[in-house]
Amino acid sequence: MSFAPKILNWYYKHQRDLPWRETREPYKVWLSEIILQQTRVAQGMPYYYRFVKAFPAVDDLARAPEEEVLKLWQGLGYYSRARNLHATAKIVAEDFDGKFPETYKGLKSLKGVGDYTASAIASFCFDVPEPVVDGNVYRVLSRYFGVGTPINSTQGVKYFKELAREVMDADNIRDYNQGIMEFGAIQCAPKKPYCLLCPLQDSCVALKENKVDQLPVKLGKTKVRSRYFNYLVLLDDHGKTILEQRTGKGIWQNLYQFPLIESEKMLQVEELRPMIDKKNTVPKIESISLYNNEPVVHKLSHQHLHTQFWILKTFDILEEGTPWNEIGSFPVPVLIAEFIRTLKI
Repeated sequence: MSFAPKILNWYYKHQRDLPWRETREPYKVWLSEIILQQTRVAQGMPYYYRFVKAFPAVDDLARAPEEEVLKLWQGLGYYSRARNLHATAKIVAEDFDGKFPETYKGLKSLKGVGDYTASAIASFCFDVPEPVVDGNVYRVLSRYFGVGTPINSTQGVKYFKELAREVMDADNIRDYNQGIMEFGAIQCAPKKPYCLLCPLQDSCVALKENKVDQLPVKLGKTKVRSRYFNYLVLLDDHGKTILEQRTGKGIWQNLYQFPLIESEKMLQVEELRPMIDKKNTVPKIESISLYNNEPVVHKLSHQHLHTQFWILKTFDILEEGTPWNEIGSFPVPVLIAEFIRTLKI
C-alpha cells in the first residue's frame, strides 16, 4: 500500500470530531482556518463557536464594527489575522455577493488568504485537487521522504508544494488533505511521535536513518528584542480611567491600552516622573505607585515586552475618562486584560 492510502486508512480510524469538518460551507471552513493559524485546536475551538454564534454568515461579519471583531478575537494574538478576517468578509460580501470564490486562484486573491488557506477551502468545500501544506504536512513529508531542505526557505516552500502534489489522492482530496494534517498533528507529532505504531514506519527515511528529531529543518529564527513598557493607569476620585487606541502598523493595531511610556530599561519611580511630566495628556498626579514589583514579561514572536503597571491617582476629574467597570468592553491586548481582571477598584 502506498503513501496516500495509508494516510487515508489512518485518518478514517483516528480523525477527531471537529465542527468545521461537518460542513462544506466555505465561510465556516475559512473562519476555522484563520483562527487555527498559529493556534492549537483546543485553544481555537471556543473562538470558532463564538464567531459562528455572533456572525452566522459572512455578511454578518462584514457588517460588524471592527472593535467588536477585535474584542471577540481578544486572547488569540496576531491581531492582523482578525483585521484581515474582517476585511476579507467585507470583500466577499460586497464584491462577491456573499459567496466565496470556488477556485484556488480566486480564493488566493482574497486579503489574508495565502496558499495554504486557499488550498484548504478549495479542497474541503469544492473538491479542487489542490494539496495543503501546513506545518504538520511539512513535518510528515520531510520525515517520510528524508528531505533536509529548510521548510521556510524559498526553495523548500516550492519543493514541498510539488512533493505534496505528487503524493496526494486527487480523487479523494478532501479527506486526504484533512488526513495528512491530522496525521502530522497526532501521529507524526513534533515531539515524541508514535513511530513504533506508525503505519508508515516500514518506509520512513527519517526513522531508518535515525533523523526523526532532526526533521524538518528550519532556518534560524529572527533575533528576539526586548522592549520596556510602562503603562500609566490613571484613576480619579470617581473611578474613571483613561484608555487610548493604538494606531500605526505596529503590534496591537487599533486595540486599546492605558497611556504608555516606552523606555530603554526598567524604570524606578524617580526616573518615570519626569517622563510623565512631558506627556501633555496626563493631568496633575497626586500619587504614583508600582502595581507589580516584578515586570510582566509578555512574549511575542520577535519581541519580549517587559511591562510595569503604574497606578496614578489624580485630584483632577477625568472628563473624557471611562468608568473602570466599563473598560472590559474595549478590545485590549491579553496582557492588559489580565491586569484589569486582577486590579480591584
